[in-house]
Amino acid sequence: MAQFLFEAELHRLLKLDTLIPNAPPARWQRKAEESGPGPSPVGVSPMKPVNPSHSYGKMLSKIPGERPGKSGSKIQSYPTKAGGDRYIPKRSTMQMEMANFLLTKENDPAEDSPTKKEQQKAWAVNLNGFDVEEAKILHLRGKAQNAPEGYQNNLNVLYNQKMAPGFSRKKSRYIPSNPEWVLDAPEIHDDYYLNLIDWSSQNFLAVALDDTVYLWSYGTRKLTPLLQTEHPDIYISSVSWIKDGDYLAVGTRSAEVQLWDVQPLRCLQTMTSHYGRVGALSWNSYILSSGARTGHIHHHDVRVAEHHVATLAGHTEEVCGLKWSLDGRYLASGGNDSLANVWPCTQGGDGNFAPLQTFTHHQGAVKAVAWCPWQMNVLATGGSTIDRHICIWNVCSGDRLSAVDIWFKCCTVF
Repeated sequence: MAQFLFEAELHRLLKLDTLIPNAPPARWQRKAEESGPGPSPVGVSPMKPVNPSHSYGKMLSKIPGERPGKSGSKIQSYPTKAGGDRYIPKRSTMQMEMANFLLTKENDPAEDSPTKKEQQKAWAVNLNGFDVEEAKILHLRGKAQNAPEGYQNNLNVLYNQKMAPGFSRKKSRYIPSNPEWVLDAPEIHDDYYLNLIDWSSQNFLAVALDDTVYLWSYGTRKLTPLLQTEHPDIYISSVSWIKDGDYLAVGTRSAEVQLWDVQPLRCLQTMTSHYGRVGALSWNSYILSSGARTGHIHHHDVRVAEHHVATLAGHTEEVCGLKWSLDGRYLASGGNDSLANVWPCTQGGDGNFAPLQTFTHHQGAVKAVAWCPWQMNVLATGGSTIDRHICIWNVCSGDRLSAVDIWFKCCTVF
Protein backbone atom coordinates (compact mmCIF):
# COMPACT_ATOMS: atom_id res chain seq x y z
CA MET A 1 0.00 0.00 0.00
CA ALA A 2 2.87 2.36 0.80
CA GLN A 3 4.28 1.79 -2.68
CA PHE A 4 1.10 3.02 -4.37
CA LEU A 5 1.00 6.09 -2.13
CA PHE A 6 4.62 6.87 -3.04
CA GLU A 7 3.89 6.59 -6.78
CA ALA A 8 0.77 8.81 -6.45
CA GLU A 9 2.82 11.44 -4.59
CA LEU A 10 5.56 11.25 -7.23
CA HIS A 11 3.09 11.77 -10.11
CA ARG A 12 1.57 14.70 -8.27
CA LEU A 13 4.95 16.39 -7.85
CA LEU A 14 5.78 15.94 -11.53
CA LYS A 15 2.78 18.02 -12.62
CA LEU A 16 4.40 21.45 -12.68
CA ASP A 17 1.20 23.35 -13.46
CA THR A 18 -0.57 22.22 -10.31
CA LEU A 19 -0.30 23.97 -7.00
CA ILE A 20 2.69 23.11 -4.82
CA PRO A 21 1.64 22.65 -1.21
CA ASN A 22 3.57 24.46 1.51
CA ALA A 23 5.21 26.64 -1.14
CA PRO A 24 6.51 30.09 -0.16
CA PRO A 25 4.28 33.01 -1.19
CA ALA A 26 4.93 34.69 -4.47
CA ARG A 27 6.85 37.94 -4.71
CA TRP A 28 3.78 40.02 -5.53
CA GLN A 29 1.99 38.52 -2.51
CA ARG A 30 4.88 39.42 -0.22
CA LYS A 31 4.89 42.99 -1.53
CA ALA A 32 1.12 43.23 -1.03
CA GLU A 33 1.41 42.06 2.58
CA GLU A 34 4.26 44.49 3.31
CA SER A 35 2.46 47.48 1.78
CA GLY A 36 -0.81 46.60 3.57
CA PRO A 37 -4.36 46.72 2.20
CA GLY A 38 -4.92 49.06 -0.71
CA PRO A 39 -5.72 49.20 -4.39
CA SER A 40 -3.37 47.27 -6.69
CA PRO A 41 -1.24 49.15 -9.19
CA VAL A 42 -2.81 50.29 -12.41
CA GLY A 43 -2.83 47.55 -15.04
CA VAL A 44 -1.90 44.82 -12.55
CA SER A 45 -4.53 42.54 -11.10
CA PRO A 46 -3.89 39.57 -8.86
CA MET A 47 -4.28 36.24 -10.58
CA LYS A 48 -6.70 33.68 -9.20
CA PRO A 49 -5.78 30.05 -8.86
CA VAL A 50 -7.06 27.77 -11.56
CA ASN A 51 -10.14 25.77 -10.61
CA PRO A 52 -9.28 22.10 -11.09
CA SER A 53 -12.91 21.34 -11.91
CA HIS A 54 -12.89 23.70 -14.91
CA SER A 55 -12.33 22.10 -18.31
CA TYR A 56 -9.49 24.52 -19.09
CA GLY A 57 -7.81 23.62 -15.84
CA LYS A 58 -8.20 19.94 -16.65
CA MET A 59 -6.50 20.50 -20.01
CA LEU A 60 -3.56 22.19 -18.35
CA SER A 61 -3.23 19.38 -15.89
CA LYS A 62 -3.19 16.82 -18.69
CA ILE A 63 -0.71 18.65 -20.97
CA PRO A 64 1.70 20.64 -18.78
CA GLY A 65 3.42 23.57 -20.47
CA GLU A 66 0.95 23.97 -23.42
CA ARG A 67 -2.54 25.36 -23.97
CA PRO A 68 -4.56 25.72 -27.19
CA GLY A 69 -5.11 29.02 -28.94
CA LYS A 70 -8.11 30.29 -30.80
CA SER A 71 -6.97 28.90 -34.16
CA GLY A 72 -5.99 25.54 -32.76
CA SER A 73 -2.26 26.33 -32.53
CA LYS A 74 -0.31 25.51 -29.42
CA ILE A 75 0.65 28.38 -27.16
CA GLN A 76 3.35 28.00 -24.53
CA SER A 77 1.96 28.47 -21.03
CA TYR A 78 3.67 29.94 -17.98
CA PRO A 79 3.35 29.07 -14.29
CA THR A 80 0.74 31.01 -12.37
CA LYS A 81 1.67 33.35 -9.54
CA ALA A 82 -0.70 31.52 -7.27
CA GLY A 83 1.66 28.53 -7.21
CA GLY A 84 4.91 30.53 -7.01
CA ASP A 85 7.25 31.85 -9.73
CA ARG A 86 9.66 28.89 -9.63
CA TYR A 87 9.81 25.18 -8.86
CA ILE A 88 11.61 24.24 -5.67
CA PRO A 89 12.29 20.52 -5.43
CA LYS A 90 12.34 18.72 -2.14
CA ARG A 91 15.75 18.17 -0.55
CA SER A 92 16.59 15.01 1.29
CA THR A 93 17.74 15.12 4.87
CA MET A 94 21.25 13.96 3.97
CA GLN A 95 21.69 16.74 1.40
CA MET A 96 20.54 19.37 3.84
CA GLU A 97 22.99 18.12 6.45
CA MET A 98 25.83 18.13 3.91
CA ALA A 99 25.02 21.69 2.82
CA ASN A 100 24.82 22.81 6.43
CA PHE A 101 28.20 21.19 7.13
CA LEU A 102 29.87 22.89 4.14
CA LEU A 103 28.46 26.30 5.03
CA THR A 104 29.49 25.90 8.63
CA LYS A 105 33.02 24.79 7.64
CA GLU A 106 33.39 27.71 5.20
CA ASN A 107 32.29 30.29 7.76
CA ASP A 108 34.20 28.76 10.66
CA PRO A 109 37.65 30.46 10.92
CA ALA A 110 38.91 27.97 13.50
CA GLU A 111 41.55 25.50 12.39
CA ASP A 112 41.14 21.76 12.49
CA SER A 113 41.87 20.09 15.76
CA PRO A 114 45.07 18.04 16.13
CA THR A 115 42.99 14.88 16.38
CA LYS A 116 41.31 15.56 13.02
CA LYS A 117 44.65 16.34 11.36
CA GLU A 118 46.11 13.07 12.57
CA GLN A 119 43.08 11.24 11.20
CA GLN A 120 43.45 12.87 7.78
CA LYS A 121 47.17 12.04 7.74
CA ALA A 122 46.40 8.40 8.53
CA TRP A 123 43.88 8.30 5.68
CA ALA A 124 46.43 9.76 3.24
CA VAL A 125 49.07 7.23 4.27
CA ASN A 126 46.62 4.34 3.83
CA LEU A 127 45.42 5.54 0.40
CA ASN A 128 48.67 6.78 -1.20
CA GLY A 129 51.32 4.91 0.76
CA PHE A 130 52.97 8.17 1.85
CA ASP A 131 52.09 11.47 3.47
CA VAL A 132 51.12 14.05 0.84
CA GLU A 133 52.45 16.98 2.87
CA GLU A 134 55.89 15.38 3.25
CA ALA A 135 56.07 14.28 -0.40
CA LYS A 136 56.05 17.80 -1.87
CA ILE A 137 58.95 18.48 -4.22
CA LEU A 138 58.39 22.22 -4.64
CA HIS A 139 58.48 24.68 -1.76
CA LEU A 140 58.43 28.44 -1.72
CA ARG A 141 61.26 28.45 0.77
CA GLY A 142 63.80 26.01 2.04
CA LYS A 143 65.52 23.10 0.32
CA ALA A 144 63.84 20.16 -1.33
CA GLN A 145 63.35 17.20 0.94
CA ASN A 146 65.20 13.98 0.34
CA ALA A 147 63.38 11.02 -1.16
CA PRO A 148 62.31 8.25 1.22
CA GLU A 149 64.73 5.40 1.77
CA GLY A 150 64.41 2.76 -0.90
CA TYR A 151 62.56 5.05 -3.36
CA GLN A 152 63.62 4.66 -7.02
CA ASN A 153 62.54 6.98 -9.86
CA ASN A 154 61.56 5.04 -12.99
CA LEU A 155 62.34 7.98 -15.29
CA ASN A 156 65.85 8.21 -13.88
CA VAL A 157 66.43 4.55 -14.71
CA LEU A 158 65.03 5.02 -18.22
CA TYR A 159 67.11 8.01 -19.28
CA ASN A 160 70.37 7.05 -17.55
CA GLN A 161 70.72 3.62 -19.09
CA LYS A 162 73.58 3.00 -21.54
CA MET A 163 72.91 3.44 -25.26
CA ALA A 164 73.11 0.64 -27.78
CA PRO A 165 76.62 -0.11 -29.13
CA GLY A 166 75.79 1.05 -32.68
CA PHE A 167 73.91 4.16 -31.60
CA SER A 168 75.55 7.57 -31.57
CA ARG A 169 74.13 11.03 -31.10
CA LYS A 170 74.15 13.35 -34.08
CA LYS A 171 76.83 16.00 -33.69
CA SER A 172 76.79 19.39 -35.30
CA ARG A 173 79.24 19.84 -38.14
CA TYR A 174 82.26 22.04 -37.41
CA ILE A 175 83.74 23.97 -40.33
CA PRO A 176 87.11 25.54 -39.47
CA SER A 177 87.81 29.04 -40.70
CA ASN A 178 91.60 28.57 -40.93
CA PRO A 179 93.39 26.09 -43.26
CA GLU A 180 94.92 22.98 -41.68
CA TRP A 181 97.72 22.77 -44.25
CA VAL A 182 98.95 25.11 -46.96
CA LEU A 183 100.58 23.71 -50.12
CA ASP A 184 102.51 25.74 -52.64
CA ALA A 185 101.34 25.31 -56.24
CA PRO A 186 103.71 27.16 -58.55
CA GLU A 187 103.09 27.09 -62.31
CA ILE A 188 99.51 25.85 -61.95
CA HIS A 189 97.44 26.81 -64.97
CA ASP A 190 94.94 29.58 -64.33
CA ASP A 191 92.33 28.10 -66.66
CA TYR A 192 88.67 27.85 -65.62
CA TYR A 193 87.93 24.89 -67.91
CA LEU A 194 90.61 22.55 -66.50
CA ASN A 195 90.33 20.10 -63.57
CA LEU A 196 93.81 19.94 -62.05
CA ILE A 197 93.20 18.69 -58.47
CA ASP A 198 91.58 15.48 -57.17
CA TRP A 199 91.53 13.73 -53.76
CA SER A 200 91.56 9.94 -53.52
CA SER A 201 89.82 7.64 -51.04
CA GLN A 202 93.27 6.74 -49.62
CA ASN A 203 94.04 10.36 -48.63
CA PHE A 204 96.31 11.14 -51.57
CA LEU A 205 96.05 14.48 -53.33
CA ALA A 206 96.92 14.64 -57.03
CA VAL A 207 97.97 18.08 -58.29
CA ALA A 208 98.90 18.96 -61.88
CA LEU A 209 101.48 21.76 -62.16
CA ASP A 210 102.05 22.60 -65.80
CA ASP A 211 103.63 19.40 -67.29
CA THR A 212 104.08 17.47 -63.99
CA VAL A 213 101.73 15.58 -61.68
CA TYR A 214 102.56 15.41 -57.96
CA LEU A 215 101.10 13.17 -55.24
CA TRP A 216 100.84 14.52 -51.69
CA SER A 217 100.11 12.11 -48.82
CA TYR A 218 97.99 13.46 -46.00
CA GLY A 219 99.26 10.81 -43.58
CA THR A 220 103.01 11.24 -44.13
CA ARG A 221 102.94 14.85 -45.45
CA LYS A 222 105.29 13.77 -48.26
CA LEU A 223 105.24 15.04 -51.85
CA THR A 224 106.05 12.57 -54.65
CA PRO A 225 106.34 13.38 -58.40
CA LEU A 226 104.30 10.90 -60.46
CA LEU A 227 104.90 11.86 -64.11
CA GLN A 228 106.22 14.52 -66.45
CA THR A 229 105.33 14.98 -70.09
CA GLU A 230 108.00 14.51 -72.73
CA HIS A 231 107.46 17.90 -74.39
CA PRO A 232 107.34 21.11 -72.33
CA ASP A 233 104.55 22.50 -74.52
CA ILE A 234 102.20 19.62 -73.57
CA TYR A 235 100.68 20.36 -70.16
CA ILE A 236 98.36 18.34 -67.94
CA SER A 237 94.71 19.36 -68.34
CA SER A 238 92.82 16.99 -65.96
CA VAL A 239 93.30 14.32 -63.26
CA SER A 240 90.82 11.87 -61.70
CA TRP A 241 91.17 9.03 -59.15
CA ILE A 242 89.36 5.70 -59.46
CA LYS A 243 87.00 4.88 -56.58
CA ASP A 244 89.44 2.50 -54.85
CA GLY A 245 92.27 5.03 -55.06
CA ASP A 246 94.84 2.72 -56.67
CA TYR A 247 94.81 4.19 -60.21
CA LEU A 248 94.93 7.73 -61.51
CA ALA A 249 93.65 8.92 -64.91
CA VAL A 250 95.48 11.85 -66.49
CA GLY A 251 94.30 13.96 -69.45
CA THR A 252 96.71 16.05 -71.50
CA ARG A 253 96.66 18.88 -73.99
CA SER A 254 97.66 16.46 -76.74
CA ALA A 255 94.23 14.70 -76.49
CA GLU A 256 95.66 11.69 -74.64
CA VAL A 257 94.26 9.89 -71.59
CA GLN A 258 96.84 8.02 -69.51
CA LEU A 259 96.19 5.43 -66.81
CA TRP A 260 98.77 5.27 -63.97
CA ASP A 261 99.34 2.83 -61.12
CA VAL A 262 100.42 4.92 -58.14
CA GLN A 263 102.08 2.11 -56.15
CA PRO A 264 104.92 1.27 -58.57
CA LEU A 265 104.56 4.71 -60.23
CA ARG A 266 104.21 3.40 -63.79
CA CYS A 267 101.93 4.05 -66.75
CA LEU A 268 99.60 1.16 -67.56
CA GLN A 269 97.87 2.44 -70.71
CA THR A 270 97.67 5.43 -73.03
CA MET A 271 94.31 5.98 -74.77
CA THR A 272 93.96 8.24 -77.82
CA SER A 273 90.53 8.90 -79.30
CA HIS A 274 89.92 12.65 -78.96
CA TYR A 275 90.92 15.53 -81.26
CA GLY A 276 91.31 18.19 -78.56
CA ARG A 277 92.59 18.58 -75.04
CA VAL A 278 90.87 16.46 -72.37
CA GLY A 279 89.64 18.83 -69.66
CA ALA A 280 87.29 16.56 -67.66
CA LEU A 281 87.44 12.95 -66.42
CA SER A 282 85.10 10.74 -64.36
CA TRP A 283 85.11 7.06 -63.32
CA ASN A 284 82.23 4.54 -63.23
CA SER A 285 83.78 1.28 -62.03
CA TYR A 286 86.04 0.17 -64.93
CA ILE A 287 84.52 2.72 -67.37
CA LEU A 288 86.44 5.98 -67.68
CA SER A 289 84.60 8.92 -69.29
CA SER A 290 86.55 11.81 -70.78
CA GLY A 291 85.32 15.17 -72.07
CA ALA A 292 87.28 17.05 -74.73
CA ARG A 293 87.47 20.53 -76.14
CA THR A 294 85.53 19.44 -79.21
CA GLY A 295 82.39 18.89 -77.06
CA HIS A 296 82.49 15.09 -77.31
CA ILE A 297 82.46 12.62 -74.42
CA HIS A 298 84.12 9.22 -74.83
CA HIS A 299 83.64 6.09 -72.71
CA HIS A 300 86.78 3.96 -72.25
CA ASP A 301 86.83 0.38 -70.97
CA VAL A 302 90.26 0.23 -69.34
CA ARG A 303 90.22 -3.58 -69.17
CA VAL A 304 90.61 -4.15 -72.93
CA ALA A 305 92.86 -2.86 -75.67
CA GLU A 306 89.93 -1.56 -77.75
CA HIS A 307 89.08 0.87 -74.99
CA HIS A 308 86.73 3.24 -76.87
CA VAL A 309 83.21 1.82 -76.34
CA ALA A 310 80.87 4.85 -76.78
CA THR A 311 80.73 8.50 -77.86
CA LEU A 312 78.30 11.13 -76.55
CA ALA A 313 77.74 14.28 -78.62
CA GLY A 314 75.57 16.73 -76.74
CA HIS A 315 77.73 19.86 -76.46
CA THR A 316 78.84 22.31 -79.10
CA GLU A 317 81.76 23.69 -77.06
CA GLU A 318 84.33 22.37 -74.59
CA VAL A 319 83.21 19.93 -71.88
CA CYS A 320 84.49 21.32 -68.56
CA GLY A 321 82.40 19.38 -66.01
CA LEU A 322 81.87 15.60 -65.83
CA LYS A 323 80.54 13.43 -62.99
CA TRP A 324 79.01 9.94 -62.68
CA SER A 325 76.28 9.36 -60.10
CA LEU A 326 77.11 7.19 -57.09
CA ASP A 327 74.93 4.32 -58.30
CA GLY A 328 76.41 4.49 -61.82
CA ARG A 329 73.07 5.07 -63.60
CA TYR A 330 73.58 8.64 -64.85
CA LEU A 331 76.42 10.78 -66.16
CA ALA A 332 76.17 14.57 -65.76
CA SER A 333 78.14 16.83 -68.08
CA GLY A 334 78.56 20.60 -68.23
CA GLY A 335 79.99 22.61 -71.11
CA ASN A 336 81.06 26.05 -72.19
CA ASP A 337 77.83 26.26 -74.23
CA SER A 338 75.90 26.88 -70.93
CA LEU A 339 74.26 23.46 -71.13
CA ALA A 340 74.04 20.72 -68.51
CA ASN A 341 73.21 17.26 -69.85
CA VAL A 342 72.26 14.04 -68.06
CA TRP A 343 73.15 10.83 -69.89
CA PRO A 344 72.01 7.27 -69.12
CA CYS A 345 74.52 4.48 -68.65
CA THR A 346 74.94 3.25 -72.26
CA GLN A 347 77.58 1.37 -74.22
CA GLY A 348 77.88 0.02 -77.72
CA GLY A 349 80.06 1.96 -80.12
CA ASP A 350 79.67 5.27 -81.88
CA GLY A 351 75.87 5.32 -81.96
CA ASN A 352 73.87 8.52 -81.66
CA PHE A 353 72.97 8.59 -77.95
CA ALA A 354 70.58 11.33 -76.85
CA PRO A 355 70.77 12.90 -73.38
CA LEU A 356 68.08 11.97 -70.89
CA GLN A 357 67.73 15.60 -69.74
CA THR A 358 69.11 18.91 -71.01
CA PHE A 359 69.04 21.95 -68.70
CA THR A 360 69.33 25.37 -70.34
CA HIS A 361 68.73 27.70 -67.37
CA HIS A 362 72.38 28.70 -66.88
CA GLN A 363 73.76 31.82 -68.55
CA GLY A 364 77.43 30.81 -68.47
CA ALA A 365 79.77 27.82 -68.64
CA VAL A 366 78.72 24.93 -66.40
CA LYS A 367 81.75 23.41 -64.72
CA ALA A 368 80.54 22.41 -61.23
CA VAL A 369 78.41 19.24 -61.26
CA ALA A 370 77.73 17.13 -58.15
CA TRP A 371 75.26 14.39 -57.22
CA CYS A 372 73.33 14.18 -53.97
CA PRO A 373 74.83 11.32 -51.87
CA TRP A 374 71.50 10.33 -50.21
CA GLN A 375 69.09 10.93 -53.14
CA MET A 376 70.53 9.53 -56.35
CA ASN A 377 68.27 11.41 -58.77
CA VAL A 378 69.12 14.91 -57.49
CA LEU A 379 71.84 16.88 -59.29
CA ALA A 380 73.49 20.22 -58.48
CA THR A 381 75.03 22.38 -61.23
CA GLY A 382 76.93 25.65 -60.92
CA GLY A 383 77.58 28.30 -63.54
CA SER A 384 80.48 30.69 -64.09
CA THR A 385 80.84 34.28 -62.86
CA ILE A 386 78.45 35.47 -65.57
CA ASP A 387 75.71 33.12 -64.37
CA ARG A 388 76.44 33.12 -60.58
CA HIS A 389 73.75 30.51 -59.83
CA ILE A 390 73.66 27.01 -58.33
CA CYS A 391 70.64 24.98 -59.49
CA ILE A 392 69.24 21.79 -57.96
CA TRP A 393 67.55 19.41 -60.43
CA ASN A 394 65.43 16.29 -60.35
CA VAL A 395 66.84 14.32 -63.28
CA CYS A 396 63.86 11.94 -63.45
CA SER A 397 61.19 14.61 -63.94
CA GLY A 398 63.45 17.39 -65.27
CA ASP A 399 62.16 19.90 -62.71
CA ARG A 400 64.36 22.54 -61.13
CA LEU A 401 63.93 22.14 -57.37
CA SER A 402 65.71 25.34 -56.33
CA ALA A 403 68.19 27.99 -57.46
CA VAL A 404 70.63 30.03 -55.34
CA ASP A 405 72.25 33.30 -56.36
CA ILE A 406 75.86 32.96 -55.16
CA TRP A 407 76.66 36.66 -55.51
CA PHE A 408 73.67 37.64 -53.38
CA LYS A 409 74.61 35.07 -50.71
CA CYS A 410 78.23 36.25 -50.60
CA CYS A 411 77.19 39.89 -50.24
CA THR A 412 74.79 38.92 -47.44
CA VAL A 413 77.49 37.02 -45.52
CA PHE A 414 80.33 39.48 -45.89
